[in-house]
Amino acid sequence: MNTPRILIIEDEKKIADVIIAYLEREGFIVDTAQTGDEGLRKLLDCPDLVILDLMLPDMDGEDICRIIRGGSDVPVIMLTSKNREHDKLAGFTAGADDYIVKPFSPKELVARVKARLRKSLNNTSHILSFNEGRLLIDTQKHEAVLEQKPLVLTPTELKLLMAFVNNAQRPLSREQLISIVQGYDFNGSDRTVDAHIKNLRRKMQHREVEKDGGSPELIRTVYGVGYVFTGDPDERKE
Repeated sequence: MNTPRILIIEDEKKIADVIIAYLEREGFIVDTAQTGDEGLRKLLDCPDLVILDLMLPDMDGEDICRIIRGGSDVPVIMLTSKNREHDKLAGFTAGADDYIVKPFSPKELVARVKARLRKSLNNTSHILSFNEGRLLIDTQKHEAVLEQKPLVLTPTELKLLMAFVNNAQRPLSREQLISIVQGYDFNGSDRTVDAHIKNLRRKMQHREVEKDGGSPELIRTVYGVGYVFTGDPDERKE
């Protein structure tokens, strides 16, 4: 089993340093970000768990959590000084798995991290399989195989594919895809993502045509909305 990797998105260095010390003492690999935008970029390195402060200089934590949930089911523990009931409800509604109020016990935080990781590992594996094994994605090796042949994808195309498969059957807008792949503050045209999706679909459709003369595309356009991944997930593989 690989050593779990934790991403801390926290702008207060003293707090981040304390969390890092306790987590590293338990053998975790820890990375940090001081802004929401930096955290979203580092999320693309596929951490096993995210500790997220709600009050960051550039973004609200709830917004960050919603963007994370748009492309990942990684466990998220919110860490905040907001302690009112409606604040907690807002955090869970945004997609948080746990909610810890400052000031907090570092030992309790570590215990909750371990509990969330155990639950996550029991529910998931590193091989995603769709359409009776037709499409396989290794989330640890960052590799994809379609019709038993490797898909040669650019880093951006692979990130897009991961965003789609983590949201199977759920349409994603260009804005959501840009936030997941390029970051919250991306300044390019929202049509930029179309070129990457076009290339991804072309590579995947080429495999489909080789197989059976043109089966339905796994990534389809939803007019007026964006795109949707239509693959059917198989039972998780170890």
